Amino acid sequence: MAKEWILNSAMNRFQLNFKRNVGPTSESIRKCAPKNIDEWREYYFKNVKPKEHIIELGKKLYIKITEVIQAEVAEITEQDCIDYMMQLVIDRTYEGYITEI
Repeated sequence: MAKEWILNSAMNRFQLNFKRNVGPTSESIRKCAPKNIDEWREYYFKNVKPKEHIIELGKKLYIKITEVIQAEVAEITEQDCIDYMMQLVIDRTYEGYITEI
């Protein structure tokens, strides 16, 4: 589960799953109306984006995780975590309460 969360978070953060990168997947699968996953795979790689393009996106995702995110995580201190928890639990709860009333 943790691995999928990391992959999904990074993919979303760097917009690798955006339409401009992967094409109009929802529209395309409806247009294809596949009977099985093999039909969909063949249609996608032929009509939407080539397999090589998706492989390149996977390689970009790997670089973002292993270089960018790893460096960012290495910079986080224990005090950063304490400050964040205090801000989240106290400050943001109070701000939300004030907005509500």
